Amino acid sequence: MDREFLIDLFADFGPVTIRKMFSGHGISVDGVNFALSLRAGLFFRADEVTIPDFEAEGSKPFQYSTRAKTVLVNSYWELPARLFDDSAELAQWARAALAAAQRAKVKTRPKAKKAVKKQAVAKKAVKKTAVKKRPAKKAVRRVRKAKRAHH
Repeated sequence: MDREFLIDLFADFGPVTIRKMFSGHGISVDGVNFALSLRAGLFFRADEVTIPDFEAEGSKPFQYSTRAKTVLVNSYWELPARLFDDSAELAQWARAALAAAQRAKVKTRPKAKKAVKKQAVAKKAVKKTAVKKRPAKKAVRRVRKAKRAHH
């Protein structure tokens, strides 16, 4: 799907940002990615609230294969083909996908803050110990010079 097709497809939903991503495009609103357009199709963000709707339509989650295994991405589900012809209903599904993406963003935010704090604390601890254990360069040179003079 090309960029122009996607812009037309989401016309009833409202303005979207479309960026190149992987083998297709990422579709977002206000920095929240809620859809992926890939060679395999169009996939909307889903969660425990919206997955039953996708299942009822016979849709499947996004998946890709590596050399070792097939990876199932349960957070993005294929948009039912019938919605490509019904822009009003597609807009409803897009709003639900955006809501699922926003819920996911809220869930992950606290974890990210904790990780950043832990990294900052760890860096401070490393700097303190490194400063205490590292002798001054001049002192090291004097010791080396003295050793050479004795030998």
